[in-house]
Amino acid sequence: MGGLVGILFSLIAITSLLPVYAVGGTTRSYEFNIKLQNVTRLCHTRSMVTVNGKFPGPRIVAREGDRLLIKVTNHVSNNITIHWHGIRQLRSGWADGPSYITQCPIQTGQTYVYNYTVVGQRGTLFWHAHISWLRASVYGPLIILPKLHVPYPFVKPYKEVPIIFGEWFNTDPEAIIAQATQTGGGPNVSDAYTFNGLPGPFYNCSAKDTFKLKVKPNKTYLLRLINAALNDELFFSIANHTMRVVEADAIYVKAFDTETLVIAPGQTTNVLLKTQSKFPGANFLISARPYVTGQGTFDNSTVAGILEYESSIPMKNLPLLKPTLPSLNDTSFVTNFSNRLRSLASAQFPANVPQKVDKHLFFTIGLGTTPCAKNKTCQGPNGTRFAASINNVSFVQPSVALLQSHFFDQSKGVYSPYFPISPLHWFNFTGTPPNNTFVSNGTKVMVLPFNTSVELVMQDTSILGVESHPLHLHGFNFFVVGQGFGNYNPKKEPKSFNLVDPVERNTVGVPSGGWVAIRFIADNPGVWFMHCHLEVHTSWGLKMAWLVLDGKLPNQKLLPPPADLPKC
Repeated sequence: MGGLVGILFSLIAITSLLPVYAVGGTTRSYEFNIKLQNVTRLCHTRSMVTVNGKFPGPRIVAREGDRLLIKVTNHVSNNITIHWHGIRQLRSGWADGPSYITQCPIQTGQTYVYNYTVVGQRGTLFWHAHISWLRASVYGPLIILPKLHVPYPFVKPYKEVPIIFGEWFNTDPEAIIAQATQTGGGPNVSDAYTFNGLPGPFYNCSAKDTFKLKVKPNKTYLLRLINAALNDELFFSIANHTMRVVEADAIYVKAFDTETLVIAPGQTTNVLLKTQSKFPGANFLISARPYVTGQGTFDNSTVAGILEYESSIPMKNLPLLKPTLPSLNDTSFVTNFSNRLRSLASAQFPANVPQKVDKHLFFTIGLGTTPCAKNKTCQGPNGTRFAASINNVSFVQPSVALLQSHFFDQSKGVYSPYFPISPLHWFNFTGTPPNNTFVSNGTKVMVLPFNTSVELVMQDTSILGVESHPLHLHGFNFFVVGQGFGNYNPKKEPKSFNLVDPVERNTVGVPSGGWVAIRFIADNPGVWFMHCHLEVHTSWGLKMAWLVLDGKLPNQKLLPPPADLPKC
């Protein structure tokens, strides 16, 4: 009994430390030990960085309104940070996780507690390392259930199953990006895609490592699909089964049925799978393979799992049915699919789309080059080095964290507050590219006063080839109000914007050879990273940061940093 009282008192003690806005939630504590673990796939054994020795890492489950305390201790030689992808982090930017943006990394032997409250969010998200390419093995599901006794706005599933897509490399991804950085060329591609860490039977020496989904007939399953792959958008399908899409990026959507979906890295999608009414006498492949728009090399392979129906009589040698996936470059499928995603926009789950805009911004998104250093040979285009940029600014990672520099008024020499609101040099963005493909370099942020209503148009460019770029914005969700192909026309396009029920998300694909328009309210003070979620492009500089200033009221100000915030 004394033990229980002690637990209750320690809970009361913890609860008394809660920020004001966590009332009604529970505090959930997790321990993440960053450690090396030997993992074997495709007959290759690798010592890889993991959380708690697991690949993929552990599942985090919370409810809307809960406070999370996740203690991360680093037992490896690499620096580490963890990002809670899609969590708004209202006034708690210190817990967001991107290295050198909101924090210095956790160094060997150090510990940092990520402390944040889940406010007004429920659904499927994920967590991953946010430094170099360590997220190749450091990732896992982050599942936020609705508040107690609040139902889903769809039929209650019989069972919920997270399926997290990943990439397997036979060699160390850190060595791959280090080599590419040295040569200026494109990095080597992965050797397999995975479902929950398993590549499946289409790869050499891999049949035993196959994800199996065992189901009962005539039941509804909620599949929580997460794309944690490093560099690839993926098509996903289950043979002879239709899926009902009900959520994207932890926001409910108007339900629609599809045989196939496409998910970019950084995106999540919840689907309802209604199983067949009686035992079908077959097994069904669950498959994913890449959607590819760029010119570079890519991992052209297929991950497969198996959907098996439970049967009272053990069945041997059942036929195995395969799904038909779109062709690798099927942009029209991707466009049609993304156009079907609409917010519920109901009384309970409104779509609060900003109707007036304070700040119109236009960003070009694409690849480019930088000159090779003197007396060196480089493996990028025409002997240059590959680069990538936003408005032709390739982001230079600072050596101290931007959020600390801002909070303590020490920004001089760390970053410039003058990120360009539009490109300095205009050209036919999706037509014949200019001869000069060099980017400029800098650590620049876009400053926004608190509560600014922003409309941002992101335009793909044809420099080194048009390509789809999944852009992820930290600290916010945004509404995707329009998209199209070719060059954005500011006189014509806004007339067809959807300001009623556009999809709301945290990661959106800038269409290959096209543009996308998003709107959001800058109601979260802090420094917020925005970057392409294809890791190779982030490494090349396709990233920038937003600095949202404090508001006037106490609850509109960034909270001070925690005492254990890592030092650079």
